[in-house]
Amino acid sequence: MRDPNYDILFEPMQIGPVTAKNRFYQVPHCNGGGYRDPSAAAEMRGIKAEGGWGVIFTEQCEMHHTSEITPFIELRLWEDKDIPQLRRMSEKMKEHGALAGIQLAYSGINGPNLYTKEVPLAPSALPIRTFTNDPVQARALSRTEIKDLRRWFVNAAKRSRKAGFDLICLYGAHGFGIFQHFLSRATNQRSDEYGGSLENRSRFVNEVIADMRDTVGDTMGITLRVSLDETIGDLGFSNAEVRDFIEMNKDLPDLWDLAQGTWEDCSGPSRFKEEAAQEQLVRGIHELTDKPIVGVGRFTSPDVMARMVKSGTLDFIGCARPSIADPFLPKKVEEGRIEDIRECIGCNICITGDMTMSISRCTQNPTFMEEWRKGWHPEKMNAKGDSDNVLVIGSGPAGLEAAWALCRRGYNVAVAEARDVIGGRVTRERTLPGLSAWGRVVDYRDYQLSQRPDVEIYRASPLTAEDVMEFGFQNVAIATGATWRRDGVSRQHVVPMPIDAKAKVYTPDDLMDGTVPGGNVVIYDDDHYYMGGVLAELLAKQGAKVTLITPSAFVSDWTNNTLEQATIHARLDEMGVDIVLNRGVTEIHTDHVVSNCVYTGKTRAYEADAVVMVASRTGNDGLYHDLMARQDDWADAGIRSVKLFGDAEAAGPIAWATYAGHRYARELDGDDIGDDLPFRREITELATE
Repeated sequence: MRDPNYDILFEPMQIGPVTAKNRFYQVPHCNGGGYRDPSAAAEMRGIKAEGGWGVIFTEQCEMHHTSEITPFIELRLWEDKDIPQLRRMSEKMKEHGALAGIQLAYSGINGPNLYTKEVPLAPSALPIRTFTNDPVQARALSRTEIKDLRRWFVNAAKRSRKAGFDLICLYGAHGFGIFQHFLSRATNQRSDEYGGSLENRSRFVNEVIADMRDTVGDTMGITLRVSLDETIGDLGFSNAEVRDFIEMNKDLPDLWDLAQGTWEDCSGPSRFKEEAAQEQLVRGIHELTDKPIVGVGRFTSPDVMARMVKSGTLDFIGCARPSIADPFLPKKVEEGRIEDIRECIGCNICITGDMTMSISRCTQNPTFMEEWRKGWHPEKMNAKGDSDNVLVIGSGPAGLEAAWALCRRGYNVAVAEARDVIGGRVTRERTLPGLSAWGRVVDYRDYQLSQRPDVEIYRASPLTAEDVMEFGFQNVAIATGATWRRDGVSRQHVVPMPIDAKAKVYTPDDLMDGTVPGGNVVIYDDDHYYMGGVLAELLAKQGAKVTLITPSAFVSDWTNNTLEQATIHARLDEMGVDIVLNRGVTEIHTDHVVSNCVYTGKTRAYEADAVVMVASRTGNDGLYHDLMARQDDWADAGIRSVKLFGDAEAAGPIAWATYAGHRYARELDGDDIGDDLPFRREITELATE
């Protein structure tokens, strides 16, 4: 039964002419699918509808061809031809009673128009601001073009209604939307009636909403997403001016959608942002307007959600990442199954799908974006095959996910873990600075498996091939993880680098085992994800004088895709870490390393009492190869299959491991598909010649 403390979360709430069935509001979020994979995106949203969300939005939808953000892949509503794919999405959203929302975006100074080759238009003539620093400038909209833009929004609203949506979100947050560009003095330097005073800078959004209300306002709710604070000082759209704007225009939209600053500010990872991190910025705004308010903050706790509503801070609980990690979060709260919520860990791996123009992933929910492509459902498994039991060797993220998925299919599962604690790399990494929330990957699966009578976990149980052959399990799943290399082999060095035999060289595994060197410590980071930066923070906190050397132009380069690279650099700089970019390490001696410029090859020495090697990892696949060497004996031992997966097969981020474990479980005893594609994909229609 539902806890009465959460009853308020299930009260209906009106948004203009439409009513949401509850206060769970999936705010717009990207997914790497966009116009390329509309069916995959539609099915993903439909699963959330089944999971009980009251409001479900698309990602940003480019509403006119004169403003697009190639190479990034979002939705498009440029012409009537785009309506059918969007209608498929709205229908999926509404199957279980949710309101379907579309976010209309005109990107202004964020739209380089690399595909359409149109000249970008913005309130003022300024260089395009994109993640890729495109060498393009926008020109200022004329008064006539502002009227044109108003008409384009009306056209997009009409198409949105034809596509079956109930709500329109006008995007003016994160620095990405034309409405923020008009509102902010940083991007609006006009001297006419659309620039200067706050009243003038508010004119465009007032005109657009009035136009749209005249057109669709009797059937569709109109929401406005604005940034709570542009975080660039008095020149930008500050929190104080946001409050002035809302007070001045308190009845402007049917709902205020409030998000913090830049996307990096708003969707910061758990390493740097706590749950409800934006509460102070939004508190008190409801005193300025009677319209409902939705806000975000990586909400995972129903207690925090209920508090936000009961305190009058928010009317709707806005979620993007938590709705990805567990699409059934509302239903689990409603059914009193709080312990079954798959809580978001705030790793931001989902965002990397958008940033890399690929299909998104989720560390906690490996079915994310595979609902249509592979037919995976986050709460339902396919039926068991014709074998009965599985021995899973290794209890890291791949092994635990495999065990959890296998038992739900109906297999009897035994998990053998060599250490005395389960969790593999997650259990070790969760103790590092800022990564404690990542432990939810283990905690969730540990609890779920503990409730199952068909799963046994054996700790402190290292196994040999002989042991496995004697057990008689039909299927052997090997997820024994990987070990960090000590020899420097990664990208710069494809063979071991020269290292003095007396040099003190450590790996991330050594530091996670408790060996933390002091003195002058050089971290050589040729991995480029979070580990190098996290270990630099760890060592600096322990008093070491840290020099981080990386061949990349950025520290923790790949974290540009998780929206935390700039914060990592700033944190390390504040801690006194010497960050050396665009340089590799060619030799390691007892008291120094030799570093080379990646462009010129010129060398320089850096003092080093110790070196921490953050390079690549080697899969722990010895047991697998031992078993494969005895394949002729499998039948006598009752073994039908042996499979290696996760980091043991090929090391990657944790999300890759949980995906590999889930895929193994789904495909066990499945039909041999030969050379067929293992997923569905959308094919672009060939135009008539």
